[in-house]
Amino acid sequence: MLKTYQGSCHCGAVKFEADLDLSQNSYRCNCSICRRTRFWPAVARDGGVRVLAGEAELTQYLFNTGKGQHYFCKHCGVRPFGIGTDTPIGKMYGVNLGCLTEVTDEQLSRIPITCVDGLADRWQQAPAFHSHL
Repeated sequence: MLKTYQGSCHCGAVKFEADLDLSQNSYRCNCSICRRTRFWPAVARDGGVRVLAGEAELTQYLFNTGKGQHYFCKHCGVRPFGIGTDTPIGKMYGVNLGCLTEVTDEQLSRIPITCVDGLADRWQQAPAFHSHL
């Protein structure tokens, strides 16, 4: 069921809300940026994320094809969300579940996780090794 959640970066400079269904799959990816930042996103549809404060405190990082827009807080370095523009559902947001401020550890433990092989550009399958993700 879709619900609006509040979130922030670590230092609180960036605050946002996101419309998410936490009974749906979240994702763990082995691509170079997700592996290094331990990014754990849930998917929000286009328009499903609203920055409430600190938009000017976000910095964008693009790499490789430039299709994934990665946003980080300029102060604490936390990545609250990213935007995918070339996905099967069109424009979407990957919302960092660790940034949601009102979700308990128990609730997080129940969110289903799908591992994807972004490193090899095989988004429909898990990498051979993924328990570390």
